[in-house]
Amino acid sequence: MKISTKGRYALRLMLDLAMNNTGEPISLKDIAKRQEISDKYLEQIISVLNKAKYVKSVRGAQGGYILTKKPEEYTVGMILRLTEGSLAPVACVEEDPQCGKMHDCASLMVWKKLNDAINEVVDGITLEELMEYEMQRVGEYVI
Repeated sequence: MKISTKGRYALRLMLDLAMNNTGEPISLKDIAKRQEISDKYLEQIISVLNKAKYVKSVRGAQGGYILTKKPEEYTVGMILRLTEGSLAPVACVEEDPQCGKMHDCASLMVWKKLNDAINEVVDGITLEELMEYEMQRVGEYVI
């Protein structure tokens, strides 16, 4: 499994919205500048996030985007699945497997365990936890 730039940038975009949340919309240009990502590419990603109602678009001169939920309500898995699709390492462990050899495949156990491990990790980390990690990393974390 390899996460594309779309998935990685979507996670960075959502984290940026969470980290810079003042209650006011945040412009895509500001996010693009902070994250050093093309604003054209971020427009494509924000469109997917907006359609799924992960973010809310605010129009106007002071417009931009805000999260629709609290950071602790988003998991890394939610964001990656939205932008990447299935995170399954092989097709036979996806939601609707189409492999005719599944019942005779000794390696299926490996793929199921790997899939379970991937899902446990990405579904076990929230945006809030990433925010806390980032604050510790840059030395701004206060108890």
